[in-house]
Amino acid sequence: MAAAAAETQMGDGAPPPGALYSFGTPWPELNQGLTYTDTFRCADADAATTLIEFYSTNHKSSAPLPGWIKRIRNGQITVDGEVVTDPDMTLVDGSKLVYHRFPWQEPFAPYLLEVLYEDDDMVALNKPSGLQVLPKGLFQQRTVLAQLQLKDWKMASSCRFKRKDVQSHPVPVHRLGRGTSGLLLCAKTKVAKVRLASYFAEGAINAAKKRDKSEFSEERKISKFYRALVTGILDDDEVVVTQPIGLVHYPGVAEGLYAACSSGKPAMSKVCVLERLAHQNHTLVQVEIHSGRPHQIRIHLAYIGHPLVDDPLYGIGGHPNFVEPESTGTDSSFASDGGYERPLQPVPGDCGYHLHAHWLVLCHPTTNKDERLLTPLSLSFRWSGFQA
Repeated sequence: MAAAAAETQMGDGAPPPGALYSFGTPWPELNQGLTYTDTFRCADADAATTLIEFYSTNHKSSAPLPGWIKRIRNGQITVDGEVVTDPDMTLVDGSKLVYHRFPWQEPFAPYLLEVLYEDDDMVALNKPSGLQVLPKGLFQQRTVLAQLQLKDWKMASSCRFKRKDVQSHPVPVHRLGRGTSGLLLCAKTKVAKVRLASYFAEGAINAAKKRDKSEFSEERKISKFYRALVTGILDDDEVVVTQPIGLVHYPGVAEGLYAACSSGKPAMSKVCVLERLAHQNHTLVQVEIHSGRPHQIRIHLAYIGHPLVDDPLYGIGGHPNFVEPESTGTDSSFASDGGYERPLQPVPGDCGYHLHAHWLVLCHPTTNKDERLLTPLSLSFRWSGFQA
């Protein structure tokens, strides 16, 4: 039975400070599982390919060989609609393969979201730390997107009749790291989605074209400002970081890890000191980002020698705080679902660092008026005694 949605509005009691209202549906114990579909294509008509050869070769980042054997024998794979439990079954060209991943309990994640701004085109949320924006990895259900899909977004029938581009639910137009709290923009209409996404894309394009730090404050259609607590005391009141960010090899992350990389994509961050906390050897900073590379602020602050306080992943230089151990030459170890065991080293979704998307200024996607949206500071900053 589905859990009842929780919603706190102005008329039903006091909303969170600075919020119009909050909403959210408690997570079920287990998610609904996943299915992954492939179509087998035979590259060599004279060479036979078995089911286990296909999965252990094409999806080796998902599980080691013994793990795929376990999944097949568990009846988790169908071929042309029929369950197959023989790993050595020979595949026929054009066969439809479906791997059924059993439902699992996702790690803890908060579910309540605060609404800071809302109109017919967009909604601005205050995302809590620990909640992922879009499905990925272990988090397929416990996401911001899922809560947006579960909520009943009421709109006047007259407005719905006039607006043919209204979506069934708002969708995020940018991302925040799982451990990052703060302001997240979501589009209610297709037009708003396209225009807001283009605003964010323009920042990345400008960062690639203009590396002159003096041009950082040029007029843009969206400007994002974060607050971060970093280790050490910054000497300069203002620093502009233009270190490129790209993918590097990292154990446990199949697609690679974003880090400071000379061959990466251009990125630009402007760091301004707000307060130097000499007694804690920390500095409170404001960061304005021109581009929006994954983990950009974490990487750039670490690159200049001031990683975020309690960041489990990025260390000085903008590289991971981990030295890969020597390979044991075996892949016999796997988790209960057949996949790889969770890496012992930190991964990008790990939380603990102090980063808050504090405010932004944007050109409204339909009215073209300037809007300034501000969030309350996250609890981690309140605990440290920082105020807006």
